[in-house]
Amino acid sequence: MGQLGSILPLILLVVVFYFLLIRPQRKRQQEAAQMQNSLAPGARVMTTTGLFGTVIAVDNEDVVLEVAPGIETRWVKAAIGRVVTPGDAPVVDEPADEDKLDEDDKSESEATVDRNGDQDSSTKQS
Repeated sequence: MGQLGSILPLILLVVVFYFLLIRPQRKRQQEAAQMQNSLAPGARVMTTTGLFGTVIAVDNEDVVLEVAPGIETRWVKAAIGRVVTPGDAPVVDEPADEDKLDEDDKSESEATVDRNGDQDSSTKQS
């Protein structure tokens, strides 16, 4: 009974690691392999390095991507991170209004003067 009491926490730790780490990782690997095997020409993809392209051709373990008009590169299937759907397109931020920036700069400079006790930042006292 004493040996079982000392081994039981170790067994519980292994079971917890299995359900929290190993099983979800294995599921993600299977989903990635399924996605990579289902690639077809015309699909928009993102590689694991962040390069976006369109699948042109699929060989056994290779995928040819067109990253720009007329520019084709060859990648292994394992380098394809995900298939990009039209809803996944990155959102482009609108340019900020210059008047808003001027107001922010003024408030920052006023806050700096308040913190420095109305002293110029270029003159330091020891």
